[in-house]
Amino acid sequence: MWLRGLYWSVFPRSERDRVAMRVKRCLLKGLHRLQKGPGYTYRELLVWYCNNTNTHGPKRIICEGPKKKAVWFLLTLLFAALVCWQWGVFIRTYLSWEVSVSLSIGFKTMDFPAVTICNASPFQYSKVKHLLKDLDELMEVILERILAPEPGPANATSSLNLTIWNHTPLVLIDERDPHHPVVLDLFGNNSNDSESDSPAPGRTCNAQECKVAMRLCSLNGTVCSFRNFTSATQAVTEWYVLQATSIFSQVPRRELVAMGYPAERMILACLFGAEPCSHRNFTSIFHPYYGNCFIFNWGMTEKALPSANPGTEFGLKLVLDIGQEDYVPFLASTAGARLMLHEQRTYPFIREEGIYAMTGTETSIGVLVDKLQRMGEPYSPCTVNGSDVAVQNLYSTYNTTYSIQACLHSCFQDHMIHNCSCGHYLYPLPPGERYCNNQDFPDWAHCYLDLRMSVALRETCISMCKESCNDTQYKMTISMADWPSEASEDWILHVLSQERDQSPTITVNRNGIVKLNIYFQEFNYRTIEESAANNIVWLLSNLGGQFGFWMGGSVLCLIEFGEIIIDFVWITIIKLVAFFRGLRQRRAQAPYDSPPPTVAELVEAHANFGFQPEAATGTEDHPHEQTPPIPGTPPPNYDSLRLQPLDTVESDSEGDAV
Repeated sequence: MWLRGLYWSVFPRSERDRVAMRVKRCLLKGLHRLQKGPGYTYRELLVWYCNNTNTHGPKRIICEGPKKKAVWFLLTLLFAALVCWQWGVFIRTYLSWEVSVSLSIGFKTMDFPAVTICNASPFQYSKVKHLLKDLDELMEVILERILAPEPGPANATSSLNLTIWNHTPLVLIDERDPHHPVVLDLFGNNSNDSESDSPAPGRTCNAQECKVAMRLCSLNGTVCSFRNFTSATQAVTEWYVLQATSIFSQVPRRELVAMGYPAERMILACLFGAEPCSHRNFTSIFHPYYGNCFIFNWGMTEKALPSANPGTEFGLKLVLDIGQEDYVPFLASTAGARLMLHEQRTYPFIREEGIYAMTGTETSIGVLVDKLQRMGEPYSPCTVNGSDVAVQNLYSTYNTTYSIQACLHSCFQDHMIHNCSCGHYLYPLPPGERYCNNQDFPDWAHCYLDLRMSVALRETCISMCKESCNDTQYKMTISMADWPSEASEDWILHVLSQERDQSPTITVNRNGIVKLNIYFQEFNYRTIEESAANNIVWLLSNLGGQFGFWMGGSVLCLIEFGEIIIDFVWITIIKLVAFFRGLRQRRAQAPYDSPPPTVAELVEAHANFGFQPEAATGTEDHPHEQTPPIPGTPPPNYDSLRLQPLDTVESDSEGDAV
């Protein structure tokens, strides 16, 4: 609205009139052009194109004789088809968004990676023993039954708390008859089993004949399945972890942290380059699988520390005491320190990406850096910060950057909550949800193991999650040696005991201490970068090369071809307009069977009121049909009516307009 007002205020009235006249004249020309019809036919247009195009083939079709004309027509058609086929191949290749990978090597001072260390045992057994008392007693009886499967006295299990056992029991499967396997309850007191499930009197089997399995039930025990294991060690370990998970999920987080290994007990010595450090330089987080973990140089609140030079003397040196004597016996079957190198401000998925350092050794880790740079959509399915990923990042509460592990774990937890109505203890929870346990969610173990073994779920999460477009990977070269040596063991252990416990006696032992050396092998870093394998320059050069090779054409030839296509469309539009216009006129003349009256008849009818024109043939057959009305005003009294052609009228009207 305001544009129209601006137009009327800027341009004067005379200028507006001239513009209106020009528009009116253009519209009249277009109307007259439609009325006159096309000035040439399709054949004439095609002959004109063949005579004037710069492409070689069409000219020879017009200029040569009949035989050569046919040959050149076939050759032109064949080569045009080859060009179109090659163009289709190149366009399809370009739209496949393929990438090429380039490797470059740089040299510069680099930031030292973040180092996360954890204990293989998540808790000190002395602090969680009261929580695991019933579970440990039951575990001891289970091991006795597995090692000696003969039925024991009935009062052997009377003192046990079988509430845990009834949720997810372990069974023996007798496979001596493969066609009719027999399920044997370890305690033989399950009233829900069928007759075949109860152990027959005197039925025993050894470890080779019977396999330990876990019975998983849902819907109040109406739907059950068995999870088989090749070794009883695997069976009892996984069963114990499931039951311990149910117990720990009901304990508040602050109490779990207090039950883990504190930093001041675990970190005995620290040195970064020439600067001393201590447990205060580490950031503590709680990992559900490894308990208290400690991160050096995480970069959350302070600037990342650079490494002055490559080599052992300029890296991080640690001495750890894992306190192996206080391990949870059935929960931690591995002794050592778990460690991981990662970028600053990223969450350490140490269970998936970490490595173990063995006790009684000095482990040296040389680090090389690989930087990955992906192009992103549409070339690579990656994300910059995870904002375009359709999975809620449950690790965002840690204020860390996006990673594909965080997405995969969040996706699994989301499906866990949706299918099992509770979340797993190992992963963060969305607001308002609860962790799974045997009391509130009796069927959770069956649901969880089904999801963990589901290939469809893994593929779904992998398809929903994306790699990070910019990533840094640390390649490690690991070497180990015994530490301390036999000659120095006594004085080293005495010094470490004095420093930590102020004790003149040895409070640490060789089976619990770990020495770590983490350093850059060299400052050379590799950059692995993606680039488009087929860019627009590649596409245009190949399209032009094929067109020039097969047809001898160029971009101007394509413009000529586009011009003739436009002319063909314009001729077709004009013909269609003329056709429908003529059809409409024929329909308007259809009710009149006789020809219109002549000028002499109209004059006579006006002068003589009694005059009636002769009826056309066939009026008797239609007596009620009305005749055309006679005009009330006579025509002009000219000697003759001179009808001017349409072109003359058009030129006159244009002259008047000018």
